[in-house]
Amino acid sequence: MRDHETTTETPMQPHSSLSGLRVIDASRVLGGPYCGQILADHGADVIKLEPPAGDETRGWGPPFRDGAASYFHGLNRNKRGISVDLSQEAGRELLLELLADADVFIENFKTGTLERWGLGTDELQARFPRLIHARVSGFGADGPMGGLPGYDAAIQAVCGIMSVNGEAGGTPLRAGLPVVDMVTGLNAALGICMALHERNGSGKGQFVETTLYDCGVSLLHPHLPNYYMSGKVAQPTGNAHPNICPYDTYATGSDPIFLAVGNNRQFVKLCQTVGAPEIADDPRFASNADRLAHAAALKEALEKEMSAHDGETLAQTLIRAGVPCGAVRSIDQVVDDPHTRHREMVVDIGAYRGTGSPVKLSRTPVRYHSAPPRFAQHTAEVLTERGIDPERFRSVLPGLSDSRTAEEV
Repeated sequence: MRDHETTTETPMQPHSSLSGLRVIDASRVLGGPYCGQILADHGADVIKLEPPAGDETRGWGPPFRDGAASYFHGLNRNKRGISVDLSQEAGRELLLELLADADVFIENFKTGTLERWGLGTDELQARFPRLIHARVSGFGADGPMGGLPGYDAAIQAVCGIMSVNGEAGGTPLRAGLPVVDMVTGLNAALGICMALHERNGSGKGQFVETTLYDCGVSLLHPHLPNYYMSGKVAQPTGNAHPNICPYDTYATGSDPIFLAVGNNRQFVKLCQTVGAPEIADDPRFASNADRLAHAAALKEALEKEMSAHDGETLAQTLIRAGVPCGAVRSIDQVVDDPHTRHREMVVDIGAYRGTGSPVKLSRTPVRYHSAPPRFAQHTAEVLTERGIDPERFRSVLPGLSDSRTAEEV
């Protein structure tokens, strides 16, 4: 069974929120491509421009399909793919022709590269005053760390995320997913939409900058507000929360569950549901602050009662009673969950399977029309569509012979 029907519409979706938006996505790896996929899912015509060697994530596997790793497939849906050698002057001339009718340019070139090519922010804004130029970088162009390279895990380390992640008393750990890269992509998409909205009034484009470092620091809630107010430096606390209790994993008679109890009403309901209403009457647990002060004792008391319960069954009972919680599940369980499917978070397009968009719009819903492109798959199509003779730029178009002409599509 397919979770979301494949549409046969073209990338220029007539009923999508970003229909008519033209985007040149020259970014690679994660943050920029994720931003581009967000725009593409909501109707923008996103042209993924890759270097001659391709986006390096094509090789970040196994697993592989159609010559590209799953990592690449997870970030480049709904895009059309071309390849241009921008190290050559003719390649840069072609980029300028592609930008002539573009609304958005996304890139994450090493700081100074575009400027060295004569394609810096000032030059692009002078040539294309309505263009939204979005850059994703590690640390920005200036400042003490300006221009330095950044990858997600290294940014997690340097911006403090690792210092608060891990078991209490243990060594710092990175989060088990590229959270900094992904939130940078999200912020880039948000910034682009802000700039497009402003352009509706001013008629002018602008430069949109998102850095991994800034986005990593922005994620440090509540640790930064706690530090601002108390002066205390946060340490790893395992699954426990520094400000809320009970907010942790708890053992049951089978698999563990996570409790996320945010107020006294939920706490009372929790105690009643596990069969120990007296715990809620204990003065040590009267308020959230009290529970934090006696977290170890509370965990012992709750786990004693919860040992008589099956974890999955208890989690279902508690959440339906209004107590936020969840069974601790594996990736395959999440994919197979009926609610995951109901929310259309698994997308199938032919042999391609991907993760759906979390943004749901009532009148202009997200549409999934094409799997991630093969390397340079649409080079001839995109150029011909814009009235550019591909033969004119053949020397800077790797993979041109493998792409299809507009007439063949």
